[in-house]
Amino acid sequence: MTTKPLPEHPDFLWRNPEPRSSYDVVIVGAGGHGLATAYYLAKNHGITSVAVLEKGWLAGGNMARNTTIIRSNYLWDESAAIYEHALKLWEGLPAELDYDFLFSQRGVLNLAHTLQDVREGMRRVGANVLNGVDAQWLGPDEVAEVCPILNVSPRTRYPVLGGTFQPRAGIAKHDHVAWALARRADELGVDLIQGCEVTGFLKDGDRVVGVETNRGRILTGRIGLAAAGHSSLLAQRAGFRLPVQSHPLQALVSELHEPVHPTVVMSNHVHVYVSQAHKGELVMGAGVDAYNGYGQRGSFHVIEQQMAAAVELFPVFARAHVLRTWGGIVDVTPDASPIIGRTPVENLYVNCGWGTGGFKATPAAGWTFAHTIATGEPHPLNAPFALERFTTGALIDEHGAAAVAH
Repeated sequence: MTTKPLPEHPDFLWRNPEPRSSYDVVIVGAGGHGLATAYYLAKNHGITSVAVLEKGWLAGGNMARNTTIIRSNYLWDESAAIYEHALKLWEGLPAELDYDFLFSQRGVLNLAHTLQDVREGMRRVGANVLNGVDAQWLGPDEVAEVCPILNVSPRTRYPVLGGTFQPRAGIAKHDHVAWALARRADELGVDLIQGCEVTGFLKDGDRVVGVETNRGRILTGRIGLAAAGHSSLLAQRAGFRLPVQSHPLQALVSELHEPVHPTVVMSNHVHVYVSQAHKGELVMGAGVDAYNGYGQRGSFHVIEQQMAAAVELFPVFARAHVLRTWGGIVDVTPDASPIIGRTPVENLYVNCGWGTGGFKATPAAGWTFAHTIATGEPHPLNAPFALERFTTGALIDEHGAAAVAH
């Protein structure tokens, strides 16, 4: 790991070039997935004539708004494979990118409050172990050992009957992840173009040949969409529909506290998840707002409910003050699994539908999407997540593993 000081302002980590008239590949969306895709296109496939177009500022969408949880304890084989690949990449990325983004493998604890929760948790642990994912089933006493401040009293409204635990899971500093990917992609020759909104697509018959933007026309042979909650709008401009609904997803953060919360705790039944960031603030979230929309904000009742749930699980937080709240836009598919692959438009590829699980998948999403764009064929890890599964019926239902929208 380098010891040389990094610039105080992230803009100094990469160039801010003017867009060229043409590129081999254009990526729409400079969030974690777009940046990772560009990085792996250059690193793994030698494609450096790449532009990453961002209508706002780099990593200012969901990458700046997520709660930074990283885990791979998904139920189905297809999901476990891609998320476990992501987790293995996470473990080596700080050294590979030469940037410390504070990846902390403090574990993720999913609580069980009912007999059904217990059965489902044990089933998932068994499936995880068969897929080579580190997973454990903990009883109430073991849960208390992992997280001493958690209320495990049998007299609570929803007593803790146990929980699943993934020790290798954890959190990372999301902004630093984006800056690390951006810096390395820039060094490899990728153009990161901020303030450049795609307003339309140039077509020659059934294939795309470029994009129209607010900064002019850009010709290209291949386009990758990595715009998360706005993916369906871009698809509509390209002439096809995606089975995606966009919802606001809120999170909130407290004032700074001394380190008291050693892991990440999730509860579907009480409906909240809580972690403590590196600086000391408590980071909390819950489910999506029920309505569809593209506003990066949410309803007050969701904030109230998740604060009440957090205090129910952690009475010690009763006097903590909420510092701020924010919202992102999550793109949810009918089976709560992503779409990564080709589209009905030739040379146009899409990476979307990650819902609430996009951040944890960042390196694997970039790895597989770059492979798909570079070769024209899906990587074995993302082949099951093709758009065609919604017509063939080969769905990958991960609604249960979404774990309180995370």
